[in-house]
Order: sequence, then C-alpha cells, then structure tokens
Amino acid sequence: MPEPKRVSKELRLRIESVQNKRARFVLDAILKNGIVTTEEISNAGYEHPPRAVRDARELGFPIKTMKVKHSNGRSIAAYVFDESMKRGTTGRGRNAIPKKRRVEIIRRAQNRCQICGSEHNLQVDHCVPFEVAGERLSGTDDAFLVLCGSCNRTKSWACEHCPNWSQRDQTVCQCCYWAGPPEFAHVATIAQFRIDLVWSGGELADCTRILESALQSNRSIQDEIKSRLRNS
Repeated sequence: MPEPKRVSKELRLRIESVQNKRARFVLDAILKNGIVTTEEISNAGYEHPPRAVRDARELGFPIKTMKVKHSNGRSIAAYVFDESMKRGTTGRGRNAIPKKRRVEIIRRAQNRCQICGSEHNLQVDHCVPFEVAGERLSGTDDAFLVLCGSCNRTKSWACEHCPNWSQRDQTVCQCCYWAGPPEFAHVATIAQFRIDLVWSGGELADCTRILESALQSNRSIQDEIKSRLRNS
C-alpha cells in the first residue's frame, strides 16, 4: 500500500465541507491512508463501492483508479488522489439539486421510478451521466431521471462499463435506455430492447399466476411473458 501523500490545504478544506456520507468515507480514507480499496468501502457498509467513489468524483475531487492485490491474491480496484487531474468534466464539482426542484422532478415522474415503476427509495439522477456532459444540460426540463435505489445502482454499473464512458458523446447517452424510456435506440450502445417491471399490491396475484405457469412449462418468467405476448 502507498504511503499517504501530502495533499494541498485547499483539498483538505474541501474534504471537510463534504456532507455526502458515501463520498466523505472515501475521501477521509484516502486522506488518512493514501488509498482506499473496493473491499474497504464495501466493508464499511456501502454496497456499491464504485458509486461511492463516483459521488466523490462528481463533487470535483481528483481520484485515480488503480489495481492492487487483495490478501487472497485476486486483483481489486483501489483509489488514490491525483491533484494533477482536472476536476470533474467541467472543471468543477456536481451541483446539488435544490430540494424544491428535486420534489418537483419526482412529482412530474408521478412518484415512481422511471425505469421499473417502483415507488420506494426514489432518487434523482442525471439522464446523461455527469462524467459525460457535466452540468451542461441541468437547466433543461428533461435533464434528470427519477430512479429507485436499485435501478440507480444498475444504471451506474451499465454507464461505467459502456464504451461511451470514455468517448463522452452526450448524443449517444441521450438515445440510451438508461437516459429514460420509453423511446431509446440502444442499451449502453448494445442493440437491445429492454423493459423492467415491478408488480405490487393487487398486481402480485397476476405475477404469481405467470410464475406458476413458467414453472410448469420449465421456462424463465421472462420467456413466459414473451410467450404470452407472442400468443396474444
């Protein structure tokens, strides 16, 4: 593990002002030890370590990814400060969405996740990732997407593994499923059609019947639904 590097006074002061818990854990750990690994972030209770690091990056902190060996010998990701890097995509951190605007965005989405329809743990995310477009689109009505926590984590993983993550063409992102269905041309640049469904309340009886039918036919529930659509 590297020795903790001396960081600028400006960087220390900026870290002290951070209130986001996930980002603050990452920043404090790097400041103290010089590095933090995905394993350490996960052990601290954060289920999606890259999302925690992304929180810090979106605040404008210069964090570089590297590979280290875990005690069991496997390679894992680790993160360090690199003050030679530019801050964020636009030279500054991600802007916080005012509470009033956040509430209005969720209300316009009918208090549902715009990917799966869930009504729980709703969050507001950039349609086009901050790393791609920065805050250039934030003033528009369709700049943000309402997601449940689960869909937000899935979107983060998809975006971070998408070829456009490094190419940063915002028009590619705007045509993506993860920018918000129903109209999209691809899923993270892959030619696919995708739909996520959540059954709740009185709908659970319908889901149970479909599941029972799938089991009887020795099919997945996805294949059962496709079969019903083909035969309807």
